[in-house]
Amino acid sequence: MTDRNVEKKRKKEQYVVEEMIRLYCRKNHGEYDRETGRMCPSCRELSEYARLRSEKCPFMEEKTFCSNCRVHCYKPEMRKRIRQVMRFSGPRMLLYHPALAVWHLVCSIREKRRQKKSL
Repeated sequence: MTDRNVEKKRKKEQYVVEEMIRLYCRKNHGEYDRETGRMCPSCRELSEYARLRSEKCPFMEEKTFCSNCRVHCYKPEMRKRIRQVMRFSGPRMLLYHPALAVWHLVCSIREKRRQKKSL
């Protein structure tokens, strides 16, 4: 995979995670600003943390999403928060971002099959 493809993949993953956090914030926090799309401070912090972890990920070329990665680089507190966001936003993404949800599902299934074959 070329550096350009890896970077494109990284940006797409970051976009999906940010949209999931944005959806979670919009539905759960009163501080979300619908006009500007600005998240509350807690969700902005989580979004920036997720973006930073993605930027530093050495496995981006090989993996699809963090949930499929064999190394979990999130701090325990942040991992707990992102899991909460994913549990809430995952099913709702079908309503709010159907194309992203289907793409994420297909990629995840493909990756899990690939991992089983390599064992």
